[in-house]
Amino acid sequence: MSDTSNRHGGPNDRGSADAYYGREKNPHKYEGGTGHGPKIPLTDSAEILAYQQGYEAQDERKDWN
Repeated sequence: MSDTSNRHGGPNDRGSADAYYGREKNPHKYEGGTGHGPKIPLTDSAEILAYQQGYEAQDERKDWN
C-alpha cells in the first residue's frame, strides 16, 4: 500500500524537509513520524512521486547564517 499522504515522516514531508535543509534528493520515508522507526528507501512509484512533489514544492530554504 502506498503512503502518499502528507503525514509527518511520510514521503511528501521528507521531500519537503530535504529541500528546505538543502539536502540532495534521497527518496525515503519513516515508518513512524520523522526519526521514529526505520528510515525506509522508497521503491513505490507513487511514493517517489509524492517525495518529488514535496521536494519541488518547497520554496523556502534554511538560512544557515
